Amino acid sequence: MNGKVVVVTGAGSGIGQATALRFAAKGAHVLAVDVNGDAAGDTADRAQGKLVPLQTDVSDEAAVTEMFKRCERELGTVSVLANIAGIGSTTSAPDTPLEVWERVFAVNASGTFLCCKHAIPRMIAAGGGSIVNMGSVAGMVGLRNRAAYCASKGAVIAFTRALALDHVADRIRVNCICPGTVDSPWVRRLMDEAGEPLDALVARQPMGRLGTPVEIAEAVLYVASDAAAFMTGSARVLDGGLTAG
Repeated sequence: MNGKVVVVTGAGSGIGQATALRFAAKGAHVLAVDVNGDAAGDTADRAQGKLVPLQTDVSDEAAVTEMFKRCERELGTVSVLANIAGIGSTTSAPDTPLEVWERVFAVNASGTFLCCKHAIPRMIAAGGGSIVNMGSVAGMVGLRNRAAYCASKGAVIAFTRALALDHVADRIRVNCICPGTVDSPWVRRLMDEAGEPLDALVARQPMGRLGTPVEIAEAVLYVASDAAAFMTGSARVLDGGLTAG
């Protein structure tokens, strides 16, 4: 990753932050993007100035366009895009307000689409690149009271496969990471909102523990790297055995 230009969305906390820090540690030039500008700045502080923070809402196409222009001005042409930004929901379909459904899709599905839409022409002009989208096992199997989230992550997985085929001749690899439950501030906040104990999530894990943001970040790093040069259109599962049964 030394010298490569990497854009990481959702870089303010959890998996996104861990991913931005891992890329920076490997010598990449990282644009750390988050809807919360202060959180993106905190990530930059932890990286000791080795990455550039940027406040951006990935569901806003004008903001995404400016994000890539900022990347080009300050770091260069993007060679790796890690679409980590995402939000969740904790309701069944009848209990999900339309505005919640639309916001979950706006960030998880449309945000991923917009970042890919504007990164790919730049990667083509540069001779190739690597995109890693953040799916979830929730996009592969049903989970109770996660209707909008499951649907949005299923869309991300299908979109990843379509992109991979569309752009394989452009030397752009597109893959997807599908984590199980990860112990992150985002998950803890969702559990608080739903009134669900974290212990219940641990109990359903065959390994008897949740994943960590760093474990998922390591997978993103591998899939994005030349070590995974033969991988495209893949949905790589890291779930502690949750979907094995």
